[in-house]
Amino acid sequence: MKRQASRRHRKDERDTMRPEYDFSAAVRGATAARYAQGANIVVVDPEVLDVFPDGATVNEALRALAPVLRHRRAAQRSVEAPDRLRIPVARKPRQNQG
Repeated sequence: MKRQASRRHRKDERDTMRPEYDFSAAVRGATAARYAQGANIVVVDPEVLDVFPDGATVNEALRALAPVLRHRRAAQRSVEAPDRLRIPVARKPRQNQG
């Protein structure tokens, strides 16, 4: 049994990195901060590329549109759930009529 375990161990230690990959000047974690922030990738349709040629113009347009969408979303919520907007009124306790 020991022979099989040692063969398996040697196979795992074998270097499988291709010689054309050179990481000798690499910096560990160089892009980790950007990756941690996250990224949303959006593909712009070719028919609007003349209006939005780069990410900066897309972001500018979205920042201008965002307040309108937020206002619309808030208005929609108030229509869907009017109970949340009602102010509770304290009722007087009923008096016995008997």
